[in-house]
Amino acid sequence: MPSPDRPLDVEVRRATEDDLPEALELAQAALGWRPEDPNDAFFRWKHLDNPAGRSPMWVAVDTSHPDDGGRDHRDPDHRDPDHRDPGDHDRRGRIVGFRVFLRWRFTDRDGRSRSAVRAVDTATHPDHQGRGIFRALTLGAIDELRAEGVDFVFNTPNAQSRPGYLKMGWQSVGRVPIAVRPRSPGAASRMARARTPAGKWSRPTDAGIPAPEALADDAALVNLLASLDRPRGLATDRTVEHLRWRYRFDPLHYRAVVAPGGVTDGLAIFRVRDRGAATEAVLCEVLVPGGDRRLGAHLVREVARSTGADYVIGTTTTAVPRTTLPMPLIGQGPILTWRAVSPTAQMPPLADWSLTMGDVELF
Repeated sequence: MPSPDRPLDVEVRRATEDDLPEALELAQAALGWRPEDPNDAFFRWKHLDNPAGRSPMWVAVDTSHPDDGGRDHRDPDHRDPDHRDPGDHDRRGRIVGFRVFLRWRFTDRDGRSRSAVRAVDTATHPDHQGRGIFRALTLGAIDELRAEGVDFVFNTPNAQSRPGYLKMGWQSVGRVPIAVRPRSPGAASRMARARTPAGKWSRPTDAGIPAPEALADDAALVNLLASLDRPRGLATDRTVEHLRWRYRFDPLHYRAVVAPGGVTDGLAIFRVRDRGAATEAVLCEVLVPGGDRRLGAHLVREVARSTGADYVIGTTTTAVPRTTLPMPLIGQGPILTWRAVSPTAQMPPLADWSLTMGDVELF
């Protein structure tokens, strides 16, 4: 019997650029990615273009059935020694699992930088499930991440995958509190009946302006970020580079409403998506100078008005006024989990996290 940490005939190694096409094919087969969606561009935006650094990625390779794929059968004695035979990769075996950690930077209440990763994409080929590949990929990565100076891992796993993480040393921080602003009693009724998960892809809308356009002015954005209140707890390090990367992927249709005085005076970033028969506006960021609650409330109301969505949804761990999102959804927020990577890392309690939907939405 193979050990849960060492599946028989499976090699776990750091992925290379050459592995990406095969890993993406595996993801499509194992995770049900639709071929008509921009999966390749989405993966590359998320994992290769991130200003915090490329996402570290590991693959599990089945070495029991190497296959050259019929690609190149030239005599190896007559090859250019600097030429990489395209069949070399296939002869090592096929990829049957992969695991990716998204790099993320936080700052704490004292302004200190914290290096983190978010446990995101992972897949195991259906023929190889139950062999400990997910565990081997995940735990094998922890030692390498520690050597790279990463402090901790965080994620918001669903109910199916959460037990597996807890068995590997993850801890439950708690449920991120969320609240909504329904547009009308009828909209609230549609929201209550919408029991299906929200769509991954956004619904196009003309509300506000494209987020990349709102974030294009260097001076205005720098001034806005400099004017923000220091978060009361652990918060994403919102730099110009982070915001522009995070909200630029066109197929997700991130939009922004801007304060009357322009970006320097504040903005809110959102996207619109379907949840069953209901339409929701996801409030990703509310950035206002000095934590101006009145202006924040104005921007959120403008998101609600301009989108015509049934409701606006956001977290309440930030400075968004409770009166702006007056209806808390008890027991509905994502469950935040955490695992130490650095030996000195201590898990902050939920009250010490300052998270937005832009930090925790499953993207």
